[in-house]
Amino acid sequence: MRNRRRTLLTVTSIAVSLFLVTTLLTLLNELQNPIETPASALRLITRHKVSLFNSLPIAYRQKITKVEGVEAVMGAMWFGGVYKDPSNFFGQFAADTEQFFQVNADMILPEEQKEAFLKDRTGCLVGNSLAKRFGWKIGDKIHLKGALFQFDPEMTVRAIYEGGSDLGSTLFFHWEYFNEGLNNAGFTGTYTIRARSAQEVPKIAEQVDALFQNAPVPTKTETERAFVLGFMSMLGNVQFLITSICSAVIFAIILVAANTMAMSIRERVREIGVLKTLGFYNDRILFLLIGESLLLSLFGTLLGALGARVLYSRLDIATLTSGFLLRLDVNPKILLTCTAIGCGVGLLAAGVPAWRASRFPVVDALRRVA
Repeated sequence: MRNRRRTLLTVTSIAVSLFLVTTLLTLLNELQNPIETPASALRLITRHKVSLFNSLPIAYRQKITKVEGVEAVMGAMWFGGVYKDPSNFFGQFAADTEQFFQVNADMILPEEQKEAFLKDRTGCLVGNSLAKRFGWKIGDKIHLKGALFQFDPEMTVRAIYEGGSDLGSTLFFHWEYFNEGLNNAGFTGTYTIRARSAQEVPKIAEQVDALFQNAPVPTKTETERAFVLGFMSMLGNVQFLITSICSAVIFAIILVAANTMAMSIRERVREIGVLKTLGFYNDRILFLLIGESLLLSLFGTLLGALGARVLYSRLDIATLTSGFLLRLDVNPKILLTCTAIGCGVGLLAAGVPAWRASRFPVVDALRRVA
C-alpha cells in the first residue's frame, strides 16, 4: 500500500486483461465444442461432397431411409430470409415434416402444438429463445423476405419448442410450402439422419456415401458435431487468431506488472536491508516479494475472470450476437486456466527483481539509501 494509485492501476490492468483473455478462451471453447444432447449424438448430416452450398436431389431421401440402422430421415434447406431488418439474423430452415420430430427427439413442446404445426402447411415452429427475442407468441404472423430465393413466405407461429442442440434459436417451416413457392424446386440442402444406436453411426455414414459414390451428386455424411465444426472451420483458423491475441495480451500485462514490481522493490531497498540485519534469510525475503506480486496478480485475475463469468451468465448472448453465439459459458476449466495465467504473470513479473533484491548485500543496501 506504499503507492495506492499505482497498485490500483496495476490490479485494474490485470483485471481488464484477464477479462479479455477469459472472453477469448470462452469464445474458442464455444466454437470448438458445439452443444450436444443424447439425441444429437445419434444424428448425422448428409450434404454435397463438394460444398455445403450445393444442393441434393429430393430423391435421395427414399434411398437413405432404406440403409440399415437408419431410424428416420429429414431433408432441410437453409432459407436465409430477412425478418424486418437484415441485422435480425437467425437460423431458418424449410424442413421435411414427415419424420421431423423423430429426428429432433430432443425438442420439447406440447403434443397439441406438434399437431398444429404438422397440419398447417403455412405454419412454423420456432425456438423459445428466438420467440423471446422477437416477442413471438402462438398465432402470430411472420413474414420473411427471400434473400437467396425468390420467395417471401408468410407463416403463422403454430408451435414453440425448448431444448434441442440449438437451444431454441431456430425457425422451421414446411418444405412443401417452400417447394410450391419456387414452383417445384426439387432439391434440398442437407439430410439429417437419426441412427438407431450410437454404435451404428459410423456404419451408416459409410453406407450412405457409398450409395452415391458414383452418382452425379456425391455426398458426405458426418456426425452432427463434425458438421458443425466443419461449418465453423470456414471462418478460418480461429484457434490461431485467438491464441495469438491472448499471447499478446498476456505478454503486455507481464511487462506492466514487472514494471510495477521493479519500482516497488527499488523503493524498498532500505527496508530489505533492515530485514536482513534482523535475521531474515534471502529465501524468506524472496518469498515475501514474490508473494506480494502473486497476491496482486491473483486479485486482478479473480476480478477479471469471475467478472466475465457473472456478466456472461446474465446477458442474452444469442440476442446480442444476432444468433451467431448461443451462449458464453465461462466454465471452471477456463477459470483454472486464467488463475494459472495470473500466477504465471505474478511469478514472471517479480522473479528477476525479487531475486536480485533478496541477494543484495546488507551494507550496500543501507549505504545506497542513506
